[in-house]
Amino acid sequence: MRIALFTDTFTPQVNGVAKTLQRLVHYFERQNIEHEVFVPDSVNEEPLFDGNIHRFASLPFFLYPECRLAFPNLLTMKQQLRSFNPELLHIATPFNMGLCGLRYARKYQVPFVASYHTHFDYYLDYYKLGFVMPWMWRYQRWFHEGAKKIFVPSKETMNHLQQKGFEHLELWPRGVDCERFSPNKNTRAFRERFNITKKNILLYVGRVAPEKDVAVLSEMVEKMNPTLKADTQWVVVGEGPMLEEMKSRHKGDVLFTGYLDGDALGEAYAAADLFVFPSSSETFGNVVLESLASGTPAIVARSGGVQEIVQHNVTGRICDVKDVRAFTEATEQLLMSPASRRMMGARARTYARSQSWDGIFSTLVSQYEEAIHTKVKQKLA
Repeated sequence: MRIALFTDTFTPQVNGVAKTLQRLVHYFERQNIEHEVFVPDSVNEEPLFDGNIHRFASLPFFLYPECRLAFPNLLTMKQQLRSFNPELLHIATPFNMGLCGLRYARKYQVPFVASYHTHFDYYLDYYKLGFVMPWMWRYQRWFHEGAKKIFVPSKETMNHLQQKGFEHLELWPRGVDCERFSPNKNTRAFRERFNITKKNILLYVGRVAPEKDVAVLSEMVEKMNPTLKADTQWVVVGEGPMLEEMKSRHKGDVLFTGYLDGDALGEAYAAADLFVFPSSSETFGNVVLESLASGTPAIVARSGGVQEIVQHNVTGRICDVKDVRAFTEATEQLLMSPASRRMMGARARTYARSQSWDGIFSTLVSQYEEAIHTKVKQKLA
């Protein structure tokens, strides 16, 4: 099997799509699946792969700087692809790199699959660009036309796309590394690194941006019961366009760590008493699953893929979208009930251990084979 992967975001960029695709490439390597990957470059950062990872000049995308707009050399790319002779193209994003893959697939009649990772229609609303939405959906339908399969990370995303007229949808959920994210990481290392002395830790991990509903987080900080607040350290891990505004608004009340990765991120999850994630725009919510794997219950919004990860009152709490009062009450109730948190944390860990990356990627590769086989059957018909 020879797979060519096209994506506008990839390691060392820090987001759920980039990390998922990085893991997929690692899986290809372990399983000796031939592959070539076409991605944008990353300014001021050394790539973690070379050889069959082809990088092209790029600029950040204005709505989502972690996703870059590439300007590939089409002649070079064509030569690389003709030499590799892929059996299947996997197009992960609908921007310039994805368009290059799509053009090659259609011109040379190579079967392709696509994956849908981000609710850009939700993002347009948050950035006051809702008037663009009809054109965006028209483009998305054109882009995905002809895909043998369109992989989506959650049932909610599948339903969303079905309502927009998409076909050939297949579920491709996400897994979690239960060694990297584990209750065993709950040492004092995180507290000592950031000099945290308060009894409780409430954690948010993600982009600090409007579409993540961090405004809800800000109101929670301000409206929290004063007695509990005195014993609680709020921690925000990540960066984004609202970071400076939040720093100014919450001087002394919130610890902003910037991006964390590896052991440092695992220690943050495990040290936290609760993971608070109000985002209502998630197609899946990798960070929520990482929290559960760390034995930390999650409080999430009743929207998007996160509500398929968290079981209400079993591994965390699910609150109505943007309902600051509900989020605050759920957080305060669980902070005052250590026994409930421990039980939820144990159940969360058990659930996370059932979400194996290898099992998920094995199913994906079977779907690849089916897409290739469909092409062969059509040729013989």
